[in-house]
Amino acid sequence: MDTTTRPASVTARREFLTRLSLTMGGSMAALAQAGQGEDLRDLSASLVTPLLPTMQLGKHSITRLVVGSNPISGYSYMGPIMDRHMKEYFTQTRIIELLIRCEQAGITAHQFSDPTLMTPILRTLRERGTKMKFFCLHAGGAGRMPVKQLVQDTGPIAIVHHGGVTDRLFREGKAQEVHDFVKRVRDAGVLAGVSAHNPDCIKRIADEGWPVDLFMACFYYITRTPEETQAMPPVVTEQVGRPFFASDPATMCQVLRQVDQPCLGFKILAAGRKCYKKESVEAAFKFAFTQLKPTDGVIVGMYPRYQAQIQENAQYTQQFAV
Repeated sequence: MDTTTRPASVTARREFLTRLSLTMGGSMAALAQAGQGEDLRDLSASLVTPLLPTMQLGKHSITRLVVGSNPISGYSYMGPIMDRHMKEYFTQTRIIELLIRCEQAGITAHQFSDPTLMTPILRTLRERGTKMKFFCLHAGGAGRMPVKQLVQDTGPIAIVHHGGVTDRLFREGKAQEVHDFVKRVRDAGVLAGVSAHNPDCIKRIADEGWPVDLFMACFYYITRTPEETQAMPPVVTEQVGRPFFASDPATMCQVLRQVDQPCLGFKILAAGRKCYKKESVEAAFKFAFTQLKPTDGVIVGMYPRYQAQIQENAQYTQQFAV
């Protein structure tokens, strides 16, 4: 195609990818030279941040790509060996480096789940001038950090009720506990969200008009009971591990398109099961952004130990989140 007739969207995309490649290459080299103990304040402030498509959470504008927390917390869904691999890799210094590199790639939000781990990390990032927005996945209940303390210690823009706990409480007839959690979060002065793996939970909350500001939605209903799993065709053997059914993402997205609130889809890569080749990763991002609402986004955990996952995820977001 002649450059004089090339569509503006194609030209802009190629310019973005060129700038992103140069930025990421420079940032990775600088981080390698910096070492784990060196102050990265000047590094994070010196690099130009390319823009990714954005969405709104209340008054906050964030990118439609959010960096997730499962790899940081050692939740691989691939077994205990990979869990340990991730936990050993993600020291506090490497978590800080990951989030700095994500911000350099144009990602402006991080969803975390362990406030005790993240409190000193968020403090360090803010001291170094980060502009990222942070929100927390929280299970509620006894033994967990109280909502007011969580807000005070970590300064999140939102707190979201944990999806696995949501599914369990709804199944046990205790949905009111989730409703009460939403009220406590709103009373604390931040946005309140609910996460779920079961699309029926989200549909019920929307139908009943709960005062929820956002949803987090797993693309795979991995909290099915054994009986529910056996009812999914075709099941030819005993369940081993968590079920990831290929039909689940379309079912969840159909529900998300019908709710008014902004939604953040997670496990779009089936907890790494779609990472076996570049084409399947690209296809997963394309599916997510074409099936979700334009006001929605995705949360993706990143483990850039062996691949330039940050750069690749940013590229796919720029390409498909239009």
